[in-house]
Amino acid sequence: MNFERYGIYYTASDGAFARAGATWLGWDIATGESVGTPDEEIVGRPRRYGFHGTIKPPFRLAAQRDAQALKNALKDLCATLSPATTGALEISCLGRFLALTPGGDTQGLALLAGRVVRDLDPFRAPPTVQELEKRRRSRLSEQQEANLSRWGYPYVLEEFRFHMTLTGPLKEPLLAQTRAAAEVHFEGLCPDPFRVDSLTLTGEDASGMFHEVMRCPLGGAPAR
Repeated sequence: MNFERYGIYYTASDGAFARAGATWLGWDIATGESVGTPDEEIVGRPRRYGFHGTIKPPFRLAAQRDAQALKNALKDLCATLSPATTGALEISCLGRFLALTPGGDTQGLALLAGRVVRDLDPFRAPPTVQELEKRRRSRLSEQQEANLSRWGYPYVLEEFRFHMTLTGPLKEPLLAQTRAAAEVHFEGLCPDPFRVDSLTLTGEDASGMFHEVMRCPLGGAPAR
């Protein structure tokens, strides 16, 4: 399959947590199949990305770069990275969005993400004018604008906050109702502690849906 863009994500390995995320969003990123019957008003925006936490945001391949070279580079990089562990994932409100966010010390995870953003940046094509304009509608801070100009995305490095998006923007009382439903849906399934021991290369197909391309264990983590 040919892909429009690639991203580097954390995705849950096969199991109850991964299945809960897939059925919540209605898209299984690992199999590339629709699952469940989610409410499009709630998950229509994040559904196409699948159940994931962004490490390096989606990008188009730079000229003279190809997918196989990206795969090789990610595999080599992952072999040099140590797994990162945080406190348990919990459901949080990020403005008007719901997401799973890690508790405790997240510095190791932020450092891991920073390495991936920097080391794989030669594979990223510059954003288009339209992409830049879209990002700037969010009233970026000075640091976020600097990140957008240098790395193609505002929320990396110092601005990175790991999260696994569960909804689009919601208004009350739907936000509170959806949070209660999510608490029930994910009850007893969120990892505690939360451990990132692999990274997943994902690709966006022509319809805008993301698929797992390759999962790479981090150095010191067993292959799955």
